[in-house]
Amino acid sequence: MKRSGRRLAVATTVAAMAMSLAACGGGSSGASKDGKVTIHVQAWKGGGAEPANVAEINKAFEKAHPNIKVDFEYITANDTYVQKLQPELLGGKAGDVIMVDTDKMKKWGASGYLADLSGESWASKIAPDAKPFAQADGKTLAMPMELIGIGLYANMDLLKKAGITEVPADWPAFLADLAKVKKAGIDPIALPDKSGWTGSSVFQASGSTTVYQKNKQWDADFLDGKASFNPDWKTSLEQLKTLEDKGYVNWKNEIGTDEWSQGPQDFSAGKSAFWYQGAWQVSNIKKAGFPVSFAPWPGGAEDTKPNGMLFSGTMWGVNSQSQQGDAAREYVKFWSQNENLAKYLAAENAESPFTDGTTPEATETTAFTTAFKDGRYRILPSNSWYGATAETAIGSKIQAYLLGKASAAQTLKDIQTAASAK
Repeated sequence: MKRSGRRLAVATTVAAMAMSLAACGGGSSGASKDGKVTIHVQAWKGGGAEPANVAEINKAFEKAHPNIKVDFEYITANDTYVQKLQPELLGGKAGDVIMVDTDKMKKWGASGYLADLSGESWASKIAPDAKPFAQADGKTLAMPMELIGIGLYANMDLLKKAGITEVPADWPAFLADLAKVKKAGIDPIALPDKSGWTGSSVFQASGSTTVYQKNKQWDADFLDGKASFNPDWKTSLEQLKTLEDKGYVNWKNEIGTDEWSQGPQDFSAGKSAFWYQGAWQVSNIKKAGFPVSFAPWPGGAEDTKPNGMLFSGTMWGVNSQSQQGDAAREYVKFWSQNENLAKYLAAENAESPFTDGTTPEATETTAFTTAFKDGRYRILPSNSWYGATAETAIGSKIQAYLLGKASAAQTLKDIQTAASAK
C-alpha cells in the first residue's frame, strides 16, 4: 500500500550479514546507571500531517512505566522510511520498536530482523481476518494497530446544493448523483492518479462488492487457478472508464495530479463533490469546515449494499537485535490494550484488529463503520497476490487502459499476469 511504502529490496547477502550482526547483539539503546531504560521507537506515523495521537499514547506509556523512556523518531513514509531503516537494520542500529506494514513485516521478518511475538498475551486476541497479515511462517511478527478503510469521500455541502441528502450506496444511484452535481455546476469527482494508486485502489474497492459478494473465497480460488480476472473483474475495470465516458472525470488530467499532496488539498478546498482516499485523511479533511462523509465505494447493482474495503495498515514490530527486548515488548503490549489503541484508532478513523477491541464511532464514518459491523467488508490481500510489486504493476496497467492505450480484455490479461508473478 502506497501510504506505507512499497518498494523494498532485501538481498540475500544483506540478510545473511544482518543475521550475523543480530547474533552479535546490536540494538540502538541501553540502560542508565539508575536502571532506567530508553527504547528507540521509529515510525512513519506520529508526526508530519498525521500525529495520530502517538505522542499522547507515548506519554501515557511513560507515566505507566516510569523506568522506561520512549525516544520516538518520526520518519517520512514510503521510500524515505525504507531507505533509512534498511541500512540501520543491516548495521544493528535500528530502533528497538519499528513500525511495519504487511509488506515490510514479511521482508524484514524473512531477513531475521523481527522478533517472534507469538507468545505475547495479545497475539491470541488478533481477529481471525487480521491474523494472516501479522504472521509469517506460522509466527506472529507484528502487532496489528488497525484495519483501515479506503473509500469514497463526499462533501455534503456540495451534495446539498445539488439536492442530494445521502451518500449513494449503489452504482446506478452514484451515476445519478454525479449527473446532478455536474448539472449544478459542481466538479463531480476527483480521482488523482499520478502514481497509479487511485485507479488500482478504486478497481479493488469496486471488486470488493462486485466480485467478493459473489465469491468470498475469490482469493483462494485465484491462487488455486480456479478463478481469473477476466471476466470476474470486468465490471470493476469498466466502471473507471464509465466515469470518463459520462463526462465526470478526465483521466488524462487525473493521471497528472498527485494523489498524496494535491488531491487532499483540492478536496479540502471544496473543488469537487466526491473524492477517493483512505480513512486516515478524515481528520485532516474535517479541518476544512464542511460536513464530510466517508463510505464504501458504491459499485454494486441497484439496491445492493456495498462492501467496505479495508487495508491491514500499520503494525509494531520488535527489533530482534534490540538490547532492550523486554521493554520493547512491554511498549507493544501497552499499545495492544484497548484503552490505549482506541486513541490511535480514533485519530485514524480505523477499525480495531482485535476480537475484544473497540472501534471508535464518528459521524463522518458512519456509513463505512456500519458496513464493517454488518460484516460487509473485505481486507486487501496484501499478504498474498496483492503485494507491493503486483499493486504497482496493476496501477500502471490501469493507467494505460484509462488513457486508451489498452483494451479492457488486454488490461485484465495484464493484471492476471502481474497478480500471478512470483
